[in-house]
Amino acid sequence: MTAKVYYDKDINENVLQGKKVAIMGYGSQGHSQAQNLRDSGFSVTVGVRPGKSWEKAERDGFPVKTVREAAAEADVVMMLLPDERQPEVYYKEVEEGLEPGNALAFSHGFNIHFTQIVPPKDVDVFMVAPKGPGHFCRREYLNGGGVPAFYAVQQNASGQAEELALAWAKGLGAARAGVLKTTFKEETETDLFGEQAVLMGGLTHLIEAGFETLVEAGYQPENAYFETCHEMKMLTDLIYENGLTGMRYSCSDTSKFGDFTVGRYVIDDGVKTRMKKVLENIQSGKFARDWCLKIKSAARCSIHCSKRKTTRNLNVLDANCVASCLLLRMESRTVKTSQQTLHNKMQLTRRGREKG
Repeated sequence: MTAKVYYDKDINENVLQGKKVAIMGYGSQGHSQAQNLRDSGFSVTVGVRPGKSWEKAERDGFPVKTVREAAAEADVVMMLLPDERQPEVYYKEVEEGLEPGNALAFSHGFNIHFTQIVPPKDVDVFMVAPKGPGHFCRREYLNGGGVPAFYAVQQNASGQAEELALAWAKGLGAARAGVLKTTFKEETETDLFGEQAVLMGGLTHLIEAGFETLVEAGYQPENAYFETCHEMKMLTDLIYENGLTGMRYSCSDTSKFGDFTVGRYVIDDGVKTRMKKVLENIQSGKFARDWCLKIKSAARCSIHCSKRKTTRNLNVLDANCVASCLLLRMESRTVKTSQQTLHNKMQLTRRGREKG
C-alpha cells in the first residue's frame, strides 16, 4: 500500500490561522520550524529556559516566554526538545496549561509511542516530522523549496487534528516537496531502525572497519581516509539526486563490477538477519527501555559534566545534559582518533583554499 502525498494545493491552512502557536525549544528543529511558520504568516511564541536559546530567539525577533507561560497561552504546543528531556518538561511545565480543544504536537513519535508522555484525552495529538535537519529545512524554505515530511494523528479530540497537522506541514514548506501520512508507531520504529542499522550505526561502523582494514594492512592513513570516508559525500549526493541506479551510472565499470561481486559478500544475509533482530528490539520496546534506563543510570553517577564545566551529581541535572555526558563517554570508546584527526585536517585544508 502506497502512502498518499499531499502538496500545497491540497491543503487549506486556514485552520491554523489565528491560533496561538508555541514552540518548545529553539534548537535545530525549533529555530527552523518557528521561523518557517512565522514567514508563512502564523503567530509563533518560543518557550525556552533563560539562557543562550532564549537570547537567540529574541535576536531572531520572537516573543520568548518560559515553557510554562508559553504552554498556558497557546492553542497549539509543539514539543521540539530532545526526546529524553520531553517527559520531564511536559509533566512539570506543559500539561497543566493544556485546555480541552488544544493541540499537542511532536516531530518524532518516540515519547507518545512508548508512552513516556500520555496526554489528556480532550486534546488533539499530532506529529509533523520533516525528513531533514533543521538548518537544511530552513535553507530549502528560503530558497523556495521544502523538505518532505511525514504527518500522523494520535488523538483527534477537536475533529480537526488532521487538518491542523497538514496546515502545520504546509507552513513549514514541507508540502512544496510532499507530505505523507503515517502513524506514530510507524514513524518511530522506522526512524529508529534507519538510524541504528543504516544511517548511523551501519554507515559509521562500515567506514571505520574499511579505514582500519587498509591502515592495518600498511597503507597510508591519508589514502585510507579518502577511499573509505571522503568520497562518501559524492556518492550519497548522487544517490540523493538519481537513486542507486543513477549513482552506479556515474561510476566506472570497474567499480560497478566490484559493487555487484563483492558487495553481497560484505553485506551478506547474516547482516540482514541481525538487522531483523535490531528491528525486533525496537518493536518490542527493548531499545526504548534500554535508552531510558541508561539515562537514569547515568543520572545516578557522579561524573564531570562538560556542559556545566563542573563535577556534580547528575541526578540534579536536566535529562539532555545527562544524555550528552553519557553519549560522550560512549563515543570516546568508539571513535577512531586517527581517522577523525585526518578528517579535521582535510576540512581545514579545504577551508583554507576557500578563503584563499
